[in-house]
Amino acid sequence: MLVGVPKEIKVHEYRVGLTPDAVRELVHHGHQVLVQTGAGAGIGADDAAYTDAGARIAPDAAAVFAQAEMVVKVKEPQPDECRMLRSGQLLFTYLHLAPDPEQARLLLASGCTAIAYETVTDAHGGLPLLAPMSEVAGRMAAQVGAVALQKASGGRGVLLGGVPGVPPGDVVVIGGGTVGTHAARMAVGLGARVTILDKSVPRLRQLDELFDGRVVTEYATMHALERAVRAADLVVGAVLIPGAAAPKLVRREQLRQMRPGAVIVDVAIDQGGCFETSHATTHDAPTYIVDGIVHYCVANMPGAVARTSTYALNNATLPFTLALADKGWRRACIEDPHLRAGLNVHAGHITYAAVAQALQLPGIDAQQALAA
Repeated sequence: MLVGVPKEIKVHEYRVGLTPDAVRELVHHGHQVLVQTGAGAGIGADDAAYTDAGARIAPDAAAVFAQAEMVVKVKEPQPDECRMLRSGQLLFTYLHLAPDPEQARLLLASGCTAIAYETVTDAHGGLPLLAPMSEVAGRMAAQVGAVALQKASGGRGVLLGGVPGVPPGDVVVIGGGTVGTHAARMAVGLGARVTILDKSVPRLRQLDELFDGRVVTEYATMHALERAVRAADLVVGAVLIPGAAAPKLVRREQLRQMRPGAVIVDVAIDQGGCFETSHATTHDAPTYIVDGIVHYCVANMPGAVARTSTYALNNATLPFTLALADKGWRRACIEDPHLRAGLNVHAGHITYAAVAQALQLPGIDAQQALAA
């Protein structure tokens, strides 16, 4: 199979779909790889590193999309990229379609088959291709939140760790999954007082054991959420419903009750965000202020630490990339129900129920797509 890797064009996105190491594995399996010139610059991998691994270098994205049977990316295709996709072509990347009707419309019009990293599952009910970026984004949430709390950034002027004689900052993490756990880990490391809210009592027990009493765990009732958010210096939104739009857990009237200069970091923004006042931002202008509250809503947070993120992502995606290239998407999805769960679009149809529901579009079952 001819696998294509275009350069990412989302604002301040420096990751790349395949590392040179991953290219070498594909070539070893008998596949051809076409990499756009400069695609790996953001992770310190020049064109020579890719040619040494066995890839060919394409002069531009158009050449990659025109020739590739499978396109491997990181972020969702931008409109110009969607228009270069074609019927019968396979796209393997993050999609986050639920809050993005324009992308969905363009992918459907292209006729391509699109498998989304974020809905591929594993035998334990996890999301193995989302997990590494959730780990990165969770850890970054505490970092960027700490910076946003500085007065120069519009924040309250609170040091999360405090100093002797001055109490630390209060951090509230909504959601105890991968993002929330890693956000709490970093916040605890900075010396903050941390509260994690979740609706799963077994998960709260796990978190209590994991942090050995260094965080407060609380069941996420509406009252508990309102009380915690009102007293917080930093709130991290870390909720996820696989493939679906994130629920709006903090409304604007609750936002108005927060301390002026408090910060929210909405890690769920690539699925629409879990704060009513959230809208996606970029690394160019990562924050904005509503009702005195600083919002950090960058939709590709891990792109800021591109080298770490790319290698972590490729460690997770490579086995699936190899399976798709070795077997073709149809056989690979028939043989692996976890990869089949990643099928979001095929030949003009939405094939993931939560996406179809969020976009209010008709959909078909993945099994129907495979049988077509």
